[in-house]
Amino acid sequence: MVNFRKYISGVAVLAAGFVLAQSTVSTVLYSPGYENQNNSLNLPSPITSIVEKTVLSAKELVDINVNTMMTDPVLKNATWGFVVYDPKTKKVISSYNENTPLVPASTTKLLTTETAMSMLGENYRWNTQLEYSGSVDENGILNGNLYIVGSGDPSLGTNKAGAWAYRDIISDFKEGLSREGIKKVNGDIIIQTALFKGNISKLPENVVWLENNNYYLPAGTTHEINPANEKLIVKKSANFSNEKKFFYVSPYNNQMVYADKYEGDGILTTKLPDAPAYLANTFRTTLVKGGIPVTGKVIPKMTDANPESRKLVSTYKSPTLGDIIFYTNQHSDNGLAEALLKTVGFQSLGDQTTESGRKVVTEHLKSEGFDMMGLNYIDGSGLSRSNNVTPIAQAKFLTSLMNEKYYKTYLNSLPVGGQSGTLKRMFNGLGNGQIFAKTGTLNRVKTLAGYMKTNTGKTLVFSLLVNNYSGSVDMVKKRMEKILEPALDL
Repeated sequence: MVNFRKYISGVAVLAAGFVLAQSTVSTVLYSPGYENQNNSLNLPSPITSIVEKTVLSAKELVDINVNTMMTDPVLKNATWGFVVYDPKTKKVISSYNENTPLVPASTTKLLTTETAMSMLGENYRWNTQLEYSGSVDENGILNGNLYIVGSGDPSLGTNKAGAWAYRDIISDFKEGLSREGIKKVNGDIIIQTALFKGNISKLPENVVWLENNNYYLPAGTTHEINPANEKLIVKKSANFSNEKKFFYVSPYNNQMVYADKYEGDGILTTKLPDAPAYLANTFRTTLVKGGIPVTGKVIPKMTDANPESRKLVSTYKSPTLGDIIFYTNQHSDNGLAEALLKTVGFQSLGDQTTESGRKVVTEHLKSEGFDMMGLNYIDGSGLSRSNNVTPIAQAKFLTSLMNEKYYKTYLNSLPVGGQSGTLKRMFNGLGNGQIFAKTGTLNRVKTLAGYMKTNTGKTLVFSLLVNNYSGSVDMVKKRMEKILEPALDL
């Protein structure tokens, strides 16, 4: 917690003068034109700032700004927590409500992506293979089946993180058949993957399915629709609740989730389409149009009690996990984060479900000494409002990663203030290029956690989680910058 007593007495008269003249630490009375004033944050004049900096230390300025925000009209009724932590001394420099469990939004991805990198390695790749059974006769007729064997590649066909488009994968597969001398397929194209089996389960608790057109279904299918369009039309049902008007549907089970508020336009988007099915169907169509007849159908087969002997034709490798995590954190990609959660679950427990992934992540965090008090880890992306974490736990977790061999890759995956990803429009002045952090945004939730490079050459760790604020998200961003900027001089 902020401790003012140890220095307030020494600067009381000076501070009082600043309060009366500039209102830097007094309650700011809210008015309709509050945000439109030339000095919306009620900042002191440049001359006063210079005088303050010569009298007050950087830490004192951080503490005063935190104290100011307690009475700010945007934050005074919010629940929020803040901590700046020194990874070398292992001590808190400044804090407020650092032990309060708060909704972390997309800063949850910090835990998910680190677990994946720790367990799988930054060079891990997903393979999607084309194989065939049976034999090829002298006329180039394959009397057998083609197999597309997936491994849960979340980037398949998306162009994300350097992933190939579907047409490029299909072209490579077609060339593989040409090398084998196959001119006709007298059989089926069988999809063998367990990618979506885990989605036939209870939906995660309290998930924000769509909000401000920015949040997505963590599981979905597009059937014969191109997954690149990522759209699922929601059709009305006769089973509406009389009390709730808005609903969200998972296409993998008959479960409706009701909500009090809906801000969408009737079209929900999904970041986990049925990619293997689309790949297989498009591959079949391309072969037929290209003069390679396929007599059979596309058939999904999750398990195979009596597998056929098969020959490998071609293998498509995904981008590295490091590349996937870079894309995930820069763009705050919810679908990739949920896929990473399922992947670690599958690698450890042989089961690609959210439940298995959640268990693996929490066990990993325990083994790494994560402070589990106040942690509630529900999903991989931070879409659930039932996620909770404390600012101090986030800060100590980020500190613990600094000695890991993958720390540089992990750090580089985070958006940079004023320069990249979801932080490109924050810290365009002070802090530009010095803040490396994951952002999080839900309705009335704005969060930021990561690292800062100070003007004195230090690397500090911070967490700033704001729940139930008033005003707009841009107003909160300004307050977050106001709190963090003095810390750059620590």
